[in-house]
Amino acid sequence: MPDFGPLVSTAWLAENLGRSDVKIIDASWRMPGAAPARGDYDARHINGAVFFDINEISDRSSPLPHMLPTPTAFEAAAGALGVSPNDTIIVYDDHGIFSAARVRWTFQAMGHGAVAVLNGGLPKWRADGGSVTSEAPAITPATYKAHPQLHMVSDAADIRAALNSDQSSVVDARPAARFFADVPEPRAGLRSGHMPGAHNLPFGVLLNDDGTMRAADEIAALFANAGADLKLSIITTCGSGVAAAVLSLALETIGHHRHSLYDGSWTHWGDEGNAERDFPVAAGKGRR
Repeated sequence: MPDFGPLVSTAWLAENLGRSDVKIIDASWRMPGAAPARGDYDARHINGAVFFDINEISDRSSPLPHMLPTPTAFEAAAGALGVSPNDTIIVYDDHGIFSAARVRWTFQAMGHGAVAVLNGGLPKWRADGGSVTSEAPAITPATYKAHPQLHMVSDAADIRAALNSDQSSVVDARPAARFFADVPEPRAGLRSGHMPGAHNLPFGVLLNDDGTMRAADEIAALFANAGADLKLSIITTCGSGVAAAVLSLALETIGHHRHSLYDGSWTHWGDEGNAERDFPVAAGKGRR
């Protein structure tokens, strides 16, 4: 890991912006129904930043959205972006901290250690006087070699085991209204509700008003108040595996490293075609 940990400040990036071994990635992403983020990247991005398309750099053979790509596909994509295994990677998005956490988790799952999220993202960068450009970066293709870290990825079987165990907690990053089935899911074909026994911690509450991550003691208290025991291993989940990575990032900022991410998340678990026996769904506030 880089010596600055899972988050890096805008001041650090400003001081190290010109280093050849520091690669900047714009990981901005939009929810279904919104215009793609690529257009905004083309209009304004941090100087030298390349664009990581979560939907494109994924397992395209899966019917689920933006699933973790195969190591071979990731190697090709990272190399095409000019990223080498020895680079220090700074990932940001234009929300503050959102999809950047997913891309950091993706690099970690492929074995890249020196990768951090820009704390506060593009909004904080601009508020602190950082400049942006519409100029496309010059990219020198690189050779990338992945070293998959499979323990970072969970599937439905892991969720079932965790929900029936006193050794793990499942924490869902979706908004409370979706978790408790007060509103429908934004994607068609999904049931409303949550996994029985899961805990709800909407990712947005982990962030300050300026989009930066809350202090460590606040983060620990938020997980505890949600019902998640930080002495246990934790599986993070959400709608499609993006917001869950914000929870994973928050856990790392407080030194909790026994966590994994359910890549399919609710898009997989909540599918209307799933058998209730294998993919049970709870609604309302009777169970967390």
